Formats: sequence, C-alpha cells, structure tokens
Amino acid sequence: MVKKQKIVVIGAGPVGSLAALYAASRGNDVEIYELRGDLRDPSTTPLNFTKSINLALSERGLNAMRHAGQPKLIDHVKAATIPMRGRMIHGKKPNGQLYEEAQDYDIHGRAILAIDRGGLNKRLLDILEEMPNVTFFFNHKLTGADFNKNKAWFEVKDGTSSGEKGQRAREIEIDFDFMIGADGAHSAVRYHLMKYTRMDYEQQYIDTLWCEFQIQPKENPEDDSLMSKFRISPNHLHIWPGKKFMFIAIPSDDGTFTCTLFAPAEFYTFLESDPSGAHIPDFFDTYFPGVTDLIPPAQLISSFHSNPHLPLISIKCKPYHYSSSAVIVGDAAHAMVPFYGQGMNAGLEDVRILFDILDKHARMDEETVDHDPASARERALDEYSRVRVQDAHAINDLALQNYVEMRASVLSLSYRFRKWLEEQLSVWLPGLGWQTKYSRVSFGNERYSEVVRKSEHQGRVLMRALTGLLFGALGGPLVAVGVVMAVRYRRAVDVGLRAAMGNVDSMVEYMTMNR
Repeated sequence: MVKKQKIVVIGAGPVGSLAALYAASRGNDVEIYELRGDLRDPSTTPLNFTKSINLALSERGLNAMRHAGQPKLIDHVKAATIPMRGRMIHGKKPNGQLYEEAQDYDIHGRAILAIDRGGLNKRLLDILEEMPNVTFFFNHKLTGADFNKNKAWFEVKDGTSSGEKGQRAREIEIDFDFMIGADGAHSAVRYHLMKYTRMDYEQQYIDTLWCEFQIQPKENPEDDSLMSKFRISPNHLHIWPGKKFMFIAIPSDDGTFTCTLFAPAEFYTFLESDPSGAHIPDFFDTYFPGVTDLIPPAQLISSFHSNPHLPLISIKCKPYHYSSSAVIVGDAAHAMVPFYGQGMNAGLEDVRILFDILDKHARMDEETVDHDPASARERALDEYSRVRVQDAHAINDLALQNYVEMRASVLSLSYRFRKWLEEQLSVWLPGLGWQTKYSRVSFGNERYSEVVRKSEHQGRVLMRALTGLLFGALGGPLVAVGVVMAVRYRRAVDVGLRAAMGNVDSMVEYMTMNR
C-alpha cells in the first residue's frame, strides 16, 4: 500500500487552490500556506492593491476543474460567470458619430467566461474547507526551504507576533514530502528553488502600465434582472483601441464593468503631470470616444489618481522542479501579460497536466516490486518540466503578440480578412481541421506549442494560395513583389492588400454581412 504523502501548497490563489484540490482528492494530507489573510475576507488586501480583478475563464481552465474529482465544482464556478462571445470595438467615424463593432471570438458561437477573481477563489476555497485532509495556514510567509531535507520555514503574522519594531516575528519549521509553489510572479518558492537547481530565468517588464476604472450599473434599470443593469453589452469584452494603447471593459456579475487603461509609461507621465487631472477627460475623449459617457469625468480623474499604476511583467524559466521535492506552477513558473486571457487558464492547466503525469508514474511504480514514490515523483517532475516548458513559453509569447492585435490589429483589414477566411474554412471544410489561432487557444486543449505550429502552417498556406490567386488574376510580377514585401514588413499588409485587391473595404464588409 502506498504511504500517504504530505503535500504542501504555497499560495492560495486559484491555481494553488486547484492544486490543493487535486492533491487532496488523491488522499494526501494537504497543507496550504498563504502570505495574506483568508482571501474570502473582504478586508484582505490583494497583492496588487486593486479592489477587483476580472478574469477570462476559457476551456483550458474549465477542463482542469472538470478533472479535479469534484462534480459540483464546474456548476459552482459557472454560476458566477458571464459569457462573452466576442470583442466589441468602440470608435468614432470621420463624421464624429460613435460606433460599436462586434467581432465574435468563434464562428461556432463559443464564448469565454468573465469571472471575478475573488469570487472564483472563494468557491475553490469553500470546497477545500469541506475536505477533512486539508488545512489552511493564512498569514504565513515562506522564508526558507531545504529541498534536500524537505523542510521549510515560515514567518507567522498573528496575534502572538505583532511584528512591532524591534520584535522578531514568530517562525515555524515544517517538513513535507512534496511542495507545490503557486505563489505568483514574485514567487518565494522559485527564489529558494534557484538555490538547488540550475534554473534559467528571464524577466521582462514591457513598456506598459495599467490602471483600473469602473463603469457603474444603470441607476434606473428597466427591471430587476441582471442584464438590465448593464450600461453596455455584458456579453462582450469591450475594447477602445488606440494603436499604442487601449482601454478595455469586462463585465461583472453585479452589473458593473471592470475597466483597464493599458498605455506606455510616457502617457502616464503626461496624465500625471497635472495634479488636478483636468486633461484626463480630454485624453479619453480624444482616444477612447464614448468612455466619458459611461464614466463621469470626475470619477475618471478620481480613479486615475487613487488607483495604482502598475507594471506588466513577463517571466520565463526552466526547469520547474528540483528532484522529487518541489515544483512551481502558474505565474510562479511563467508569469505572462494578460492580453490573451490565458494566465490563469494556463496555470489551471499546469495543475491538470502535472497530476496526469504524477498519476502515470505512480501507476508504473505500483507495478514494481519495490515501491518508491519519491523516485516515481522525480521521474514525473522531469517529464513535466520537459513537456510544459515549451508550451508555457509559447503562450507567454502569444500573450505579448496579442497586445498588438487588441490595440491595433482589430482595426486592420488584413486581420479581419484572415479571421473571416479561416472561420469559413473551418465551417465549410471541417476535414481540414482549420481553426483560428484564438479558437485553438481559448476553446481547445491542444498544446500551446502545437497551436503556434499549426497557426504558422495555416498562415503559410494562405499566403501561398493568395499569391497564386493574385498571379492568376492579375499576372503581374509587381503583385508578387507586393506580397513578399507584405510578408516581410507586416505594417504594409493592409496597403499591399488594397493595391492588389482593389476595394478591400467593400469586400470585407460584404463577407462580414454574409457570414
């Protein structure tokens, strides 16, 4: 009989909570250590000091929850979500008229789910609390770890250790069989893991800051239903693209929208230059038309000055483990910018893949004469790092690329044309297995690295087909030159398509109307 293991999870966010759920469902004793207080307590301050963070939950995250061994988990989580079937692009026409343009994520009608991070966390923690083999330790800060002896040390912030000046915080020592680090981008587990394994590490801050705003519900809704409270469509992720920056709004289940301004630091410096904030509404009216109709100017100014202006970090590292003792998952292993909505989903998928591999090696070990869980786990962690690193790096890169798509490419004719063409191929020629990159990422579970490979292949096929079409229709070598230049210099794609195909605007409009 396999000896019960003591699994220690560092970090009680969504990814750490799901890891604890997987471990506990396998009969292990699980201890969860969290730097902050109970995350279900409204008085607990989030690590980034913002009041509310809305997340996009997609198939990968749902699939990870589906395999957690808790049948009620999916329904419990979905009850607090709002389906978003696509983007709603906001702008202003040359005549000054405001417009909204819906861009569905998927031609088959699939949607991603907007959910409040705190609400998701609460539901996971509530389920864990019902499990007799799970114990919480809040206000515990990891200060040291010995991954050879499987020991860890924590500073405890509680009533017996107030942390007053000159008073040493109380410290405790624990032992464990296996530690899972799910403690975020500034991971303490990763920091201590680096002392034991030769970890390659890359950290990048992109030249973009973000600040949170909020659109309040209607003051006088038509009825008592939730849908009537929203001031704009609740079933879309709203984007005001500004080429170099953007403003987005994601619905919440209380009728509000959590909004975010993403912009280079120089723009924040400009907006911060006037303490009165008088030019903040003018900036929004110029670049994000219609926002001041949804958020009063005084509230815009107040939110800009009172909410923090935070950086965006991208982290890659490898390997993710040391021996049989420890592994890191989620942002601790691969923090990414939020522009693909995959940060949490990738972290939840980490958990599913990790335990699938652990289970496989545990079964193989049971078939041997001398059971050795530690050796089996070490082989599993070797495989996990080998498999997962390339996929994590792939989605990390895709997230960076998608920022350009959200703030600029959504206005591009070539982007809209390729999206339309790929969707039509997926409907009329399903045997080809054709899908948009976004659909593969958000509505499937194939490896991120495979998504990149297939998407690049589709792009090459489309370009060859377009080149052949243009040669056949126009027969001009200048067209071929234009296509090659468009591939090499992507900023010229729109211009090249206009020159080669004539009035692309009317063509795209016709295709969109006849989808």
